[in-house]
Amino acid sequence: MIRTVAAQLLEQIHFKKIITTFMDTKSTGSQPSGTSLRKQAFGVLALGALGVVFGDIGTSPLYAFKDCFSGHYSLPMTRENIIGILSLITWSLFMVITFKYICFVLRADNNGQGGTFAMLALLRKTIKDPKKAGIIGTLAIMGAAPLYAESIITPAISVLSAMEGISVYTDKLNHFIIPSTLVILFLLFMMQSRGTAKLGKAFGPVMLTWFIVIATLGMIQVFKNPHVLIALNPVHAATFFAHNGILGFCILGSVVLVITGGEALYADMGHFGAKPIRCVWLCLVFPALLMNYYGQGALILTSPEAIANPFFRLVPAHLTLPMVVLATMSTVIASQAMISGIFSITQQAIQLGYLPRMHIIHTSASASGQIYVPFINKLLMCGCLVLVVMFETSSNLAAAYGIAVTAAMCMTSLLFYRVATQLWGWPRHIALPLVCVFLCFDLPFFLSNLLKVSHGGWVTILGGLIVGYIMVVWRNGRAKLSTAVKKLTPTVDDFIHDIEERKVVRVPGTVVVMGGHNDTVPMALSAYVKRSGSLHEQVILITMDTRTEPTVDEEECVSVRKLDSGFVRITGSFGFMQTPDVRVVSKQAKVQYKVNVDYDHSTFFLGRESLVMSEQPKMLRMSRAVFAFMSRNSWNAADFFHLPPTHTIEIGVRLEL
Repeated sequence: MIRTVAAQLLEQIHFKKIITTFMDTKSTGSQPSGTSLRKQAFGVLALGALGVVFGDIGTSPLYAFKDCFSGHYSLPMTRENIIGILSLITWSLFMVITFKYICFVLRADNNGQGGTFAMLALLRKTIKDPKKAGIIGTLAIMGAAPLYAESIITPAISVLSAMEGISVYTDKLNHFIIPSTLVILFLLFMMQSRGTAKLGKAFGPVMLTWFIVIATLGMIQVFKNPHVLIALNPVHAATFFAHNGILGFCILGSVVLVITGGEALYADMGHFGAKPIRCVWLCLVFPALLMNYYGQGALILTSPEAIANPFFRLVPAHLTLPMVVLATMSTVIASQAMISGIFSITQQAIQLGYLPRMHIIHTSASASGQIYVPFINKLLMCGCLVLVVMFETSSNLAAAYGIAVTAAMCMTSLLFYRVATQLWGWPRHIALPLVCVFLCFDLPFFLSNLLKVSHGGWVTILGGLIVGYIMVVWRNGRAKLSTAVKKLTPTVDDFIHDIEERKVVRVPGTVVVMGGHNDTVPMALSAYVKRSGSLHEQVILITMDTRTEPTVDEEECVSVRKLDSGFVRITGSFGFMQTPDVRVVSKQAKVQYKVNVDYDHSTFFLGRESLVMSEQPKMLRMSRAVFAFMSRNSWNAADFFHLPPTHTIEIGVRLEL
């Protein structure tokens, strides 16, 4: 039976196909279309992926190995323990990153886009049952929410660990470590409003230099003590647990630091494509990381005192300061990648209805993914600065790191199971064993990290719970509000019949009304007619719809339906990674359907909801208060949809919650 299942699993894996994709030049992400890509184009994408995708996981050697022996659950520095830790690091990188993400998860793309919300949008296409959709949505929230907490810790621990290299050079500058870290982080967040397009061009070369350098430093020590290479045998990982028992399990909370940033491989897939990411990981990043970790292990086998900072102890004394500079640049890049990723996640969450509207600024005219979210940027900056002051050292921060990553990885595994069975048609007896293999690594890492709660892990848990609660409240609140509004609004046919029967006065001109479902009129319109007793000759109803695709071409984003009595229904469709823009809708409606939506002269009507607490609440009191607060403080809908401010009229609508 086991052999049969294994054989079927191998058939589903298509190892030959996976291997060939590493050299295949056809794009699966945002690469240019065509039968093939030039080697130059592929090289550019690979270099870009190196700079953006691998910054977080690439800077883990600064603190990961050290934390295994000098963290809260310090191991004795015996030969067996050093070899055991190296074996755990090796097979964690292989099984979690290479096997899980590179071979399988990267295949679960939504038109080339990856990440938790991309997978959610992908699954929405096949799930019709509202309860199942709610469960999948909750799993997506549980996977995305902790990443906000991680995005606060990553810049703090990365930059702080780099600046701690100063102490290796001289102890006289130790008091400058925290202030310099705070300054670098402050400048990093202040630069976000300018965009990362110019800075991004330098990311790839810097990270290429970084990986070559750390691999070389590790290789020198491995040549001096090649005995450490026996850690490639997974038996030493199993022996480690046999010798250390519960302490070995606790140390997994430190070992997990080597795979932090693994989610970025999947989340950033849409920017570069799966193939460049696979190629860069297998050909450069994976070997460079292993070589550096093995070099640190070889070093402390002969010089145990180097455990205070084994990474910088690999560096010759006269090159310490240049290495600190390179490490700082690399950690800034790692931080930038995480910050940009959170901006993208926020945009996706807004479009999918999991967060209220926020002010989103596009910092590039040519790249739609270059965005800046001021509110999120301020929160991240304040959080990072506070964490540096609170924890003071990278070792202390490491205790708070890992819970978010492992939680997100567990949710990704569960969502992958749904993708494999629902979209790819894999039999359950094939998909389930594979996902169980994933969880055999994800769950122990997650459970071991829960032991860090009292040492700082509460920061991640608290942050993840707050963000998750906000997402759930907003999703449920908007769903209940939408249902209530739909019950109170008439259908378009009923509304047209009513105004004709009442002989409502029609005045010259065109009015554009935002909102409403495809079969109903917006409450703002019915409220206006009820109060004024008049209506314009031409009424254009515009509904903005968010699709499950990441992007929608301008030529395909508009559909028009002409109705009776001068009414026209326009539906604007945008991807979950795009910002709805009424200017684009107006342009395409005129070009494709000859419907003249005069953006500069038409009057725009927009409903503004005023929420009041009902005697029979549809939500818990606290949740209602939170939802009402977010509704009042969400970004103005007129600005969000890019409506002309000089001739947009907002009509207040009172709704019970």
